[in-house]
Amino acid sequence: MLPPRIVRRLIFAPLVIVLTVAVILTLPVWLVFGFIVGLRLPPPRRRGLRLVVFAVVWLALESAALIASLELWVASGFGGRLSEASHQERHYALIRWLLTNVYGAAVAIFRLSVTIDEPALTGEEVARRLTRPIIVLSRHAGPGDSFLLVYHLLARYQRRPRIVMKAALQFDPSVDVMINRLPNAFVPKKIAESGIVAEISRLASDMDADDALVIFPEGGNFTPARRFRAIRRLRERGLPAEAARAERLDHLLPPRPNGAIAAMTACPEADVIFVAHTGLDDLITLGDVWQHLPEEARITAKWWRWAAEDVPREREAQISWLFDQWTAIDKWISAQKEKDS
Repeated sequence: MLPPRIVRRLIFAPLVIVLTVAVILTLPVWLVFGFIVGLRLPPPRRRGLRLVVFAVVWLALESAALIASLELWVASGFGGRLSEASHQERHYALIRWLLTNVYGAAVAIFRLSVTIDEPALTGEEVARRLTRPIIVLSRHAGPGDSFLLVYHLLARYQRRPRIVMKAALQFDPSVDVMINRLPNAFVPKKIAESGIVAEISRLASDMDADDALVIFPEGGNFTPARRFRAIRRLRERGLPAEAARAERLDHLLPPRPNGAIAAMTACPEADVIFVAHTGLDDLITLGDVWQHLPEEARITAKWWRWAAEDVPREREAQISWLFDQWTAIDKWISAQKEKDS
């Protein structure tokens, strides 16, 4: 159960800073620990040491972000002007700084590489891209996918992401503080789908040309059990055609259309971008990362854009269209895995 916000602010945030100082002061001990534990893990043997180094860097960056967040809170009149545009931009800049440095650390420590296949754009399309909001519909796979997607939206494409996230992510103090000051939404684990759809609609309704609403239509990471339950749910709802299409997906859960449709309805002027990615699909839990992190972390991504005027507007057509795109993503993943095998 998530503690009240006042508890998270007065206990969790300072605790991270204290922990960071303690870890830095005892860093030689942690490095020795990482090296010794790494000897007991499958190759590559340096995995334990690399994870320890990354954890220390993460803690240092998180502490710096929390201190900067406190300074921004004071500068905003002790929170009184946080909703003003200038203070919102400062928080986006802070998140961009944090993610850029975390990404840089991942590149250096884990030899992370991200290859993105982007569509070539004409001059007219480039101009349009700069004057329209976007709705991003992405595959859900592993804990790092949302981080990398948000990083690229902020740093590479100069967008301001809006995301609907699980409330449990607020256990991370920097996420809790910074994201709650911006147009995002945290939803409890057992919230009804209608509540999630309402939050998506709210976030999409006032987007401008710099905004990007990020949605993961699958609702969670792919597992065989979740796939079975999703297909069964479609059949129980009297949707045999969608269930049959879901059975033909090898790597994805079927998309849940209500959130995407709500976003497109609330912001009909937005272009829609679909994002496919693969490479670290099997690293879902911390245990997976600890046991199976490769020597080189490679991620391949592809995205394609639908102009707002080309997006279907009738519900049944939208559902069929979403399944078409999910089928294309699934085939692309299969091709990438075959290429890498």
